[in-house]
Amino acid sequence: MLSGCTSVIPDSGNRPATTAPAPTRPGAAPRPYQPRPSEGGGIAAKPIPATPRPPLPAPIVSTDAATATTSGVIAGPDFAKLGVAAEQAAAALAAFRISCPSIQRRADVSGLTQGADWTESCDAAKNWNDSDAAAFFTRYFGTVQIGAGTAFVTGYYEPEIAGSRTKRAGYDIPIYRRPADLVDVDLGQFSDELKGKKIRGRVEGSNLVQYYDRATIESGALEGRALEIAYAADAAEFFFLQVQGSGRLRLPDGGIMRIGYDTQNGRGYVGIGKLLLDRGELQRGQASMQGILDYLRADPVRGAAVMNENPSWVFFREITGPGPLGALGVPVTGRASVAADPNFVPLGAPVFLSLDRAEPNGLWIAQDTGGAIKGANRFDSFWGAGDEARAIAGGMAARGSALILLPRASIARLIAAG
Repeated sequence: MLSGCTSVIPDSGNRPATTAPAPTRPGAAPRPYQPRPSEGGGIAAKPIPATPRPPLPAPIVSTDAATATTSGVIAGPDFAKLGVAAEQAAAALAAFRISCPSIQRRADVSGLTQGADWTESCDAAKNWNDSDAAAFFTRYFGTVQIGAGTAFVTGYYEPEIAGSRTKRAGYDIPIYRRPADLVDVDLGQFSDELKGKKIRGRVEGSNLVQYYDRATIESGALEGRALEIAYAADAAEFFFLQVQGSGRLRLPDGGIMRIGYDTQNGRGYVGIGKLLLDRGELQRGQASMQGILDYLRADPVRGAAVMNENPSWVFFREITGPGPLGALGVPVTGRASVAADPNFVPLGAPVFLSLDRAEPNGLWIAQDTGGAIKGANRFDSFWGAGDEARAIAGGMAARGSALILLPRASIARLIAAG
């Protein structure tokens, strides 16, 4: 998941602590933040405006709907009427093709599809000519709208920051692997009502308690356990690499070490951009990744405190093959892959976006998930690596409508079920 752990029930943050505090280093002071920018700050790309397609008329759905089927499913227009460019359809077909093995063996918790529904399209995709990709999607898929169909889309990318495999002068921000005491619990094993829900924590005595939050980890809770796989040079850029879920470390000798999401601490994600907007410390138009980085670097003490208000912490592993990898376990593709909430979108399904910003409009494949990507019609678009990807993803915030492409067998079953 490039963008984090979507199966974890986030902590509300309102419950009192029920366990003793985690061990910290002497003084328990937050780790000092020394600004050492390793990527050019840059500016967010200027949006290209567009007029989105209006969502289809839909009945009012309860705000507590937990899956696509409980949100309501409405049949959409034929794919051929959506006007997807040939180049975009070809990129989506290539991403769909590599996703097929994972799609067919993965349980779909959204309630929209069954494994066998994908057999016909996946078999056809193996040898289908990319130059005729639009015909592929027209033949094997229909479209549906989930709930109100009102979409909100952000962006992410694969950052490259300065790092080192060993701790050395200028490289002292630890990048941790998954700790052995972090456990996953499938709540569905204890109650049918909790099927598909998971939590993470650690065992303390005979109790399962929440895992250490960001502030506690920054204060040294994991030091001395040989969990470091590398060290970053700049705390703020590592913070955003955690938000992105994967990235590249540019080593002192010029080499590259690629790291990918391993797991997350089970704490709910808090977007610090929204916090700063709500407090009036940033104004509208300043809450892009680039604007937040400027804010964090302007006052290192304040910056460290603000970052700690997001309790989520991401653990990493080294990636030696193709990547970055998404939640399906296959490489995600810039300008073709999106993160989605699997409770509402089957992972591997094509997604059509029509938004008030032109860059993300068109066809994507849901290959990833994200800690902040929750609910129907909420997506995070992946833009690849490099300066352009950073500029577009860092300021992406687009609204409009979304349609999900499903195998025709799935749509027939959904219609028959009423």
